Amino acid sequence: MKEHVDPTLANELAEGSPEKKINALFTYMEARGQSHYDEVVTQLEHALQCANLAQLANGDAIQITAALLHDIGHFLMDEHAENADFHTQDFLHEEVGAAYIAPFFIEAVTEPVKLHVPAKRYICTTDSTYYNTLSEASKHSFQLQGGLMSDRERTEFESNSYYQNAVHLRKWDDLAKVKNLKTPELETYRDAVAHCLK
Repeated sequence: MKEHVDPTLANELAEGSPEKKINALFTYMEARGQSHYDEVVTQLEHALQCANLAQLANGDAIQITAALLHDIGHFLMDEHAENADFHTQDFLHEEVGAAYIAPFFIEAVTEPVKLHVPAKRYICTTDSTYYNTLSEASKHSFQLQGGLMSDRERTEFESNSYYQNAVHLRKWDDLAKVKNLKTPELETYRDAVAHCLK
């Protein structure tokens, strides 16, 4: 796990009204999300595309918020294409991100965030065609993250009550890498995020 996780956002989320918490979150995402997630989209573009896919699939506020925040761990650990040590080592961004926002968001959001990486392993294990649909970067990280699941891992994953939401999230995640795609802005999701605060 990476040593440095930016505490700034947690300090701001710990205080103030729901409106102030969301203002702090969106300001942070705008500021930290301009670096590139990969060669075609920024961190923020990826988050917005993922949230938009959840919305287009008639996802509820919880699914949309999880989609928007699923890679918050990358933001917090400054993981992006220009600082690409995370391509050679798995820093568990999903666990870092989920644990970081857990004091502020309901479990129905944080569990799919935590599970979205295992969900890729699960889908590739249960659908032999899925791996070939992944981007090259996602194929590479798949190996770093453990590859195909064992029977025990698969059973354990399926025992989590949020595993199906995590699978949906993962599929949106893998599609949310389209260059120059126009999507709704962050403010579109204010009400959904507010619904999911503790």
